[in-house]
Amino acid sequence: MGTHRHDLSSMVMLKDNHIWSAGSIPNAVAKARSACGFAVKIEVECRSMEDARAAATAGADVVMLDNFAPDALAPAAEQLKKEFPHILVEGSGGITIDTVASYFSPYVDVLSTSRPTQGYSTVDFSLKVRKAGHDPSNPVVTSA
Repeated sequence: MGTHRHDLSSMVMLKDNHIWSAGSIPNAVAKARSACGFAVKIEVECRSMEDARAAATAGADVVMLDNFAPDALAPAAEQLKKEFPHILVEGSGGITIDTVASYFSPYVDVLSTSRPTQGYSTVDFSLKVRKAGHDPSNPVVTSA
């Protein structure tokens, strides 16, 4: 187990609000790359294979498959690794100590969870930029 990043300057993490504000994944990655330079990794939170391919094509270093159910994560990660072997694939969202084994796959490089640092139940609170046609509720992805 290790920390995801040491602080906000360790890696750029592009989430839905950043992508929607930039207009697209390629725009968000390009803006991030121009701000952080070549030495800082860029990770993109992806909710579909379409998003993951766009992130990899745009030059992201890490593709986070967010809220993919275990049965959807493995085939999605395998396909990404076939198309983009250099990409790091991260699985995230809903992973607990009781479910972590079901997320293991030879194609997933990193699994992340905030559970070890929280230690107690919390209220899931976030601020979302609303955009027509996008579901801000972050439902579980059940198929790749």
